[in-house]
Parts: sequence; C-alpha cells; structure tokens
Amino acid sequence: MNRQQITDRLLDILRSAADDESVADRCTEDSLLQTDLGLSSVNMLYTVIAIEETFGIIFDDVTVLSFRTFGDVVDYVERKLS
Repeated sequence: MNRQQITDRLLDILRSAADDESVADRCTEDSLLQTDLGLSSVNMLYTVIAIEETFGIIFDDVTVLSFRTFGDVVDYVERKLS
C-alpha cells in the first residue's frame, strides 16, 4: 500500500470518527489533530481503534500520545506496514 492509499484510508477513518465530513477537506499532513481538526480524546480513541482494525496494526499508549499531526499518523502507519 502506498502513502496516498494510506492517506485516503486514514481520511475516511477521520471522517467517520469525527462525525464531520469536512474534516478531510481541511486536513493536510501538517494539520494538528486536536487544534486544527478538532479531534477530542474520544474521537482519537475511535480513530486509533479504527486504524488498528483497518490496517491490522497495534498502537501502544506512548505512540498514540506522540501524534501531533495527521502526517505523524500517516508516517507511523506507513512504517508499520513496510
């Protein structure tokens, strides 16, 4: 799976977790998850669970807490899948 495919799938997950279709429209790799995209801790929990299920990867708590931007998440998923 290439980076664009990962990004597209992650944007679908964000749309669903955030209950906001426009989140994907304003999302860039530099978007801050909480500040720019408005993800609450509950939204982040749903997002992490959906990513784990979609990509078959497991996050540890420290890793999840280190994510600041959407690009951080894309980078992590890309590394785990390679």
